[in-house]
Amino acid sequence: MNIAIGTVDLFILGLYLIGVVLFGSWVGGKQKNLSDYLLGGKTLPWWAILGSIVATETSTVTFLSVPGIAYEPAGNLQFLQLPLGYIVGRFLVIVFLLPLYFRGEIYSAYEVFKKRFGGTTERTASLTFIIMRTLADGLRLYLTALVLEKVVGIPLSACVVVIGIGTIIYTCLGGMKSVVWNDCLQFVIYIAGAIFAFGVIINDLPHGWSDYQQFAVTHHKLTMFDFEWNLASTYTFWAGLVGGMFLSMATHGADQLMIQRYLGARNQKDAAKALGISGFVVFAQFALFLLLGIALAAFYTTFPPATPFQKPDEVFASFIIDHLPVGIKGLTLAAVFAAAMSTLSSSLSSTTSALVNDFYLPLTSTTKQQTELVKLSRLFTALFGIAQISVGIASQSISNSVVGSVLAIAGISTGLILGIFFLATFSKRTSQASALLGFVVGLGVVLYVAFEMKDQVAWPWYTLIGATTVFLVGIAASQFLPAAQPASEE
Repeated sequence: MNIAIGTVDLFILGLYLIGVVLFGSWVGGKQKNLSDYLLGGKTLPWWAILGSIVATETSTVTFLSVPGIAYEPAGNLQFLQLPLGYIVGRFLVIVFLLPLYFRGEIYSAYEVFKKRFGGTTERTASLTFIIMRTLADGLRLYLTALVLEKVVGIPLSACVVVIGIGTIIYTCLGGMKSVVWNDCLQFVIYIAGAIFAFGVIINDLPHGWSDYQQFAVTHHKLTMFDFEWNLASTYTFWAGLVGGMFLSMATHGADQLMIQRYLGARNQKDAAKALGISGFVVFAQFALFLLLGIALAAFYTTFPPATPFQKPDEVFASFIIDHLPVGIKGLTLAAVFAAAMSTLSSSLSSTTSALVNDFYLPLTSTTKQQTELVKLSRLFTALFGIAQISVGIASQSISNSVVGSVLAIAGISTGLILGIFFLATFSKRTSQASALLGFVVGLGVVLYVAFEMKDQVAWPWYTLIGATTVFLVGIAASQFLPAAQPASEE
């Protein structure tokens, strides 16, 4: 077994993996009912939800890939135009969508559709979320396992299983409360890891900070805004502001992964505070990752690697393994897994919540005690974990281009669901049939754009296209199809 790190760093990494499982199992406490298991008993403070929101949307892909964006020869800070749109989108969610989730007692975002349209729309949206979330996060698990394989030297499938099982254990035992508090811990760890790495790079440059500044200015790395109107360009002000706004409205206003956190807050005001502030924290976090990428570019320009990097995503991972000192290397590798496990645990909890509340409870005639439902939810959590592990192992035979396409479609799906939320909020006449027709047409349109027009339309526009198509087709269909009737409890 070829191990790329020393005993001390391996010990730190192992201690972290064991520690998060024990911490999550302990902090979650006992869950007596579904509210305890799926929503943390609705007792979570706003600042913990804030940390969980940020950590959940920061996967290993983000931690390793965003520095790679600034590392590239033409890379700079233009990626930050996207989180500007994220900030705007979050406040629109607070105003228009968040109130929907605090009307009555709900556990799943898609229960709103049942009250407005009926059970078929609820289950269609929920099933879309469950499939795409399981698939996307299984692929994220695979990408994280690639790092562990490089570090420890054990087979990739074993790496997938180790990370997956660790996440399953603390999510099953501690429920939503365990997920949120572990997210907060993992947020601190991966931010600390990034800051330590940045400090090491600056220290290793011959003239330290002055070399960094000179490199950044000389190579135009600090350029942030591009006001060109070009749909094919990914990082422009308009793609960031408009595309990022709709993307954030979809991921934070129509995705059970995030909505489950709001429902765990003490009240709507706390949920709004956590969501609103999270946009600014994410902006600062991305700025840190991009500045780190510029530092990596300065470092490898001064000290060229023996073998040129094949992809910019490899740069930060390689620096961690090859150049960080003992101890800090183990901490930063733990940060890589912190970013992964926070997303994976949140995925397991949210897909379980959707399955239980959108499928199992409405479709079963058997009445179960709350303790039985908690046990059943733990079983579903484990099964979803196994599904993600299976996707992760199967991903070894998938090319990178296919992986990227599937992850893009996972983001697209939330735009379709956002379109249904728009119909539920702004159109009283739209019926279930009109909403479902809009969903089907929207799916066809956005898939066509993503695959047949990908060179003409950049991905930040996909969510806007999907949501707008669903909304407009649903409105148009409502003029010909019967008007909405009070939703049944089908």
